[in-house]
Amino acid sequence: MKRKDGRAADETRRIKITKYFQVNRDGSVLIEVGNTKVICAATVDDHVPQFLRGTGEGWLRAEYSLIPSATDVRTPREAARGRQSGRTQEIQRLIGRSLRSVMDLEALGERTVIIDCDVIQADGGTRTASVTGAFVALVLALDSIIPRDATFPVKDFLSAVSVGISSEGEPIVDLCYEEDSTAMVDMNVVMTGSGSFVEVQGTGEGRPFSRDELSTLIDYATRANERLISYEKDVLGNELDWRIGSVKGPMRRRNKSERKNSDTRHGY
Repeated sequence: MKRKDGRAADETRRIKITKYFQVNRDGSVLIEVGNTKVICAATVDDHVPQFLRGTGEGWLRAEYSLIPSATDVRTPREAARGRQSGRTQEIQRLIGRSLRSVMDLEALGERTVIIDCDVIQADGGTRTASVTGAFVALVLALDSIIPRDATFPVKDFLSAVSVGISSEGEPIVDLCYEEDSTAMVDMNVVMTGSGSFVEVQGTGEGRPFSRDELSTLIDYATRANERLISYEKDVLGNELDWRIGSVKGPMRRRNKSERKNSDTRHGY
């Protein structure tokens, strides 16, 4: 099928990532996916939350915001309302969980990486663009502080894409806002460079979907994420590509009873 912007059903929008978009951050990018534009910045802080002090492990948390002029109708600032929406909190947790899934928090040491994702123009797929852009910003930030002879705290590549079933009943990938707002099924898929799934968020908003439709959506998402990760490698270049997953020297591995699953308990 041909879509309203001329793409094929399994064709993603044009993506562009501009490195070091902000000069004051350890790592930053501007990611453009079609008309969606997000500034993703990573800041490394030499402190950890209280529950991690003395453990030798680091942490990562994310913040997400939509500037008022990013959408067709002005979106009021959440700070002016005095609280974050449930949607914002959900997206922040998705970004944080996704990035932590490919990190070696012990290799990070007792540091916290703070990811800021600010949507300056929204046309669908802001959360998936944030995950993809934040990954590149994270690698840039850690490259500036982790010695070349040390284990790099990022173990694998990471990207995310949206898929769904259009109002016409056709599976499609990388939905723009017009498609997303009328979709029968909406799904976000986060994957690693090794092809593993980190998160699959899918909802039958207009109708239930079949097992065959789910298989098609997963196939579309897998191929799209493979293309995204290939592009991430091009953006980072050979100088940084090799660092992801590199291990130097013995690393102490803590047993399961020592580790904490803190995403829910601590609200990050």
